[in-house]
Amino acid sequence: MKYIFEQVNVFSATKLDGNPLAVVVGADNLTDAQMNKFAKWTNLSETVFLLQPTTPEADYRVRIFTVEGELPFAGHPTLGSCFVWQQTYGQQQKTSIVQECKAGLIAIKKVNDRLAFKAPPLIRSGEIEQSDKIKVFKGLGITEDDVVDSNWVANGPDWMGIQLKSVDKLLSIKPDYFQLKGYDIGLCAIYPDGKDKQLEVRVFCGTSAVEDPVTGSFNAGAAQWLIPQGKLPKQYIVGQGQCVYGEGRVYVSADDEGIWIAGDVINCISGTIEL
Repeated sequence: MKYIFEQVNVFSATKLDGNPLAVVVGADNLTDAQMNKFAKWTNLSETVFLLQPTTPEADYRVRIFTVEGELPFAGHPTLGSCFVWQQTYGQQQKTSIVQECKAGLIAIKKVNDRLAFKAPPLIRSGEIEQSDKIKVFKGLGITEDDVVDSNWVANGPDWMGIQLKSVDKLLSIKPDYFQLKGYDIGLCAIYPDGKDKQLEVRVFCGTSAVEDPVTGSFNAGAAQWLIPQGKLPKQYIVGQGQCVYGEGRVYVSADDEGIWIAGDVINCISGTIEL
């Protein structure tokens, strides 16, 4: 069968920056094995399959696959698939949207003309065990003296969050993936006042031995961790990706409803695929 196929760029208004995402539209007839195999073939950080919802509360449903398997939730696939759903089905004017995924229902809305998803509840938080920290710090080439704080911030992916004292140290890290196998690690460092962004982030997926260009789910968890402590304001801008192939921007805001993660989305490839 032939399916509509889009490859979009998320978290940047500039093509070839941000984080690419493959989206297959109307994929309800595909099997789990077909989805998994196609995601391996695209070789992107995530591939999304756009489906009919199973509940009247949702506008559409997604299944999200990495090259290794399915994720219950991920950030840039949420924004990218919403953008494709709007474009494909003529829903550009709809400003309040509900996505169904394995993690449940995710609210999406427009914030300053950008799509934004509501950060889902953390499914794991709290202090990181010392044995884990010793192994991960060694794999990152850092010491306790480089670290301000650390915390689990899992919201689908099992993110280990580490706040470093210095942006320069963050940008200099060359990970040893052999040491990091089995861990998904998000590093962040706060910029001094006066910058056009307030936080820099890098994310290392230890099992797949890659650095993710821009990561919505980790940024959601980091905001839930750092904003309540007063380390970051209720609105701030994140830079991520400059150590990969192009810098992305994540726009974070908090209101009475929750924390919202926003970013630009643009088309890069449009066509059909035959599976």
